[in-house]
Amino acid sequence: MADVQTRRKVEDLRSQRWFASEDIRGFAHRQRLQQMGMRREEFLGKPVIAILNTWSDISPCHAHLRDRAEAVKRGVWQAGGFPIELPALSVGEVMVKPTTMLYRNFLAMEAEELLRSHPVDGCVLLGGCDKSTPGLLMGALSMNLPTLFCPAGPMSSGRWRGHVTGAGTHTKKYWTQLQTGEIDKDDWIDLESRMTRSHGTCNTMGTASTMTSIVDAMGLTKTGASSVPAADSAHPRLAAWCGARIVEMVFEDLKPSDFMSEASLRNGLAVYMALGGSTNAAIHLVAMARRAGLDLSLADMNSMAAQVPVLANLFPSGNYLMEDFWFAGGLPVLLDRLGDFIDRDAKTVEGRTLGAAIEGVACYDEDVIRSMDNPVVPLSKGRTLVLLKGNLAPDGAVMKTSAAELPKHRGPALVFDGPADMAARINDPNLDVSADTVLVLRGAGPVGGPGMPEWGNLPIPTKLLKQGVTDMVRICDGRMSGTHYGTCILHVAPEAAVGGPLALLRTGDMVVLDAEEGRLDMEVSEDDLATRRAAWVPPVSPYRRSFTALYQKHVSQAPDGCDFDFLEGTDVVPEPPIY
Repeated sequence: MADVQTRRKVEDLRSQRWFASEDIRGFAHRQRLQQMGMRREEFLGKPVIAILNTWSDISPCHAHLRDRAEAVKRGVWQAGGFPIELPALSVGEVMVKPTTMLYRNFLAMEAEELLRSHPVDGCVLLGGCDKSTPGLLMGALSMNLPTLFCPAGPMSSGRWRGHVTGAGTHTKKYWTQLQTGEIDKDDWIDLESRMTRSHGTCNTMGTASTMTSIVDAMGLTKTGASSVPAADSAHPRLAAWCGARIVEMVFEDLKPSDFMSEASLRNGLAVYMALGGSTNAAIHLVAMARRAGLDLSLADMNSMAAQVPVLANLFPSGNYLMEDFWFAGGLPVLLDRLGDFIDRDAKTVEGRTLGAAIEGVACYDEDVIRSMDNPVVPLSKGRTLVLLKGNLAPDGAVMKTSAAELPKHRGPALVFDGPADMAARINDPNLDVSADTVLVLRGAGPVGGPGMPEWGNLPIPTKLLKQGVTDMVRICDGRMSGTHYGTCILHVAPEAAVGGPLALLRTGDMVVLDAEEGRLDMEVSEDDLATRRAAWVPPVSPYRRSFTALYQKHVSQAPDGCDFDFLEGTDVVPEPPIY
C-alpha cells in the first residue's frame, strides 16, 4: 500500500471539478444528485467510483453482475467512497450476431468515454465473457484512471449421465456423436438443460477464462480472482473487496500505467501458454498492449509458446474444468509453478508485488495443475500457439497444436466462400472430399466477416465422420472459439476480403502445413498468383451506414489487434471542459 504521507487529498480528485465549485455548474451537479435522493453528506468530499457493468438479461455469462454491482457498492461505501453504476454493452457470447468481436471496439470506446465524460475518480470493471474483458480494459487503459477488473467467473461444472460436461467443447463433441448416431435426438434435447447449470462464463479454458487469467497475471485484478467460480459465495466477497480496494487505489493514485509494464505483459504471456489458452487472446493482447504503449507481436507470443508447455489440465487441451482448477488452488498455483518465467517483482492492483501475492501457495490436485517436469502437453507434442507464415499467410496465421492431430500435412484445398456456401455443400454426400482434403473458409476476417466471426472450426463432413475421421486441416481468416479443438489454422493475414493470398486460392490447389517449421504455403507458382491477383475483384460491402460501416473502414488486421486506427496509441485526450 502507498505510504499515508503520499495519499492524495479529496480536493485533488478529478470528480471535484464537478462537485466542489461554487459556481452555477457546481450547484447544478450537486442539485441533480440530490434529485435522485442522495444527501449531500453521501457524496460530497468522497471519491467517485464508477462501476462499469456489462450485465444483460440475455448474457448468461453476466446474468449475476447486477447483484455483484451491489456487492461492489457495499465495498465502496465501506471504504468511504461514492459508487455510481454505469451500464455498458454486454457483448455476451452466443446470442450476439454476427459476432461479439464486431462490438469489442464499440465497448472499448464506450468504456473510455463513460469514464471521461462522468465525474469519475476510479473504476471497477464488471465483465468476463470473451470480448468484455479486453473491451473494458482497452477503454480503461486509454483513460488511465485507477482501475480494478472484477471477473464474472466461470460457471459450475456440468454432468450428464455420469460424465463431466463443459460449455462449448462438449457441445462440439456431442454434436459429432449426434451426426454419427452415437446419441439420438432425445439425448441431444436432454443435454440442452444439463450441460450449463449456472450463470458465469464458459467453464473450459475458452477465451473467457484465458483472458481473465491473463489479466489476473498482469496484475489488473486481485491475484487469483479469475479462478473464483461465479456461483461460489467467494465471488460476491471478491466483488465487495474490489469496491473497498478501488477507493484506496484512488487515494494512492495507482493507475494502470503504474504497473502495466513489459514484465507484466510477459507474465500474462507465460500464463497464456501454460493454460493452453484460446487463440483469440493473440488478437486481444496486441490491442491491449498498444493501448498501454507497449510493443507486442505474434513473434513474441510464438517465442514464449516455444518455452512454456501446457501445465493446466483443462479442456480443450486437458481433462478438467475451471471449478476443478479453483479447488486445486487456482491461478496463484500456476503462477508459482511457472518459476523463472514469472517476474515476481511486477506490481499489481493490490499495492504489492505479484511475488508477495503468491507466496506460500499450495497445490491441492497435482493432476489438475501440473509442474514444469510433468506437463499436460510436452512441447514436443504441441504448443498453445504456433505462428505460421508463408505465401498463404505472409503476415501470419496461428494455430493451437496442443489441441490438434495433424501438425504436418499436405493436401488439396476445398474452398468455401463464406458460411452460406459451406453450409450448402459441406454435407453433400457427393462432395469431392477425403481425409487428406484441406477445408478452407474465407471471407471471415475483420473486414470480410465483418468482425472476424468464430467460423474457423469448420465441421468435418458427415460422410467422413461416419468413416471415423476425427480431425482435418482447416484454414480460415476468421477466428475459432477457445472452447473448440482440432487442426484449425486461424487469423490468416492479410484476410481474403482485402486481397490477401487466401483470396487467390482455388479448390484443388495443394496446401502444405508444417507447424514445426512455422510454414503455411500453397503450391502455386508466382506467375499463376500474379495472373489470379490481376483478375481478382474486391467484394462490395453491403454496409453503407451503421457501426459496421465504421468498423470496416477503420479496423486493423489480426496481427495488429483488430483495433481502430483512431483509437490506438497513448496520445492524450483533453479532459471535458465544464462551463
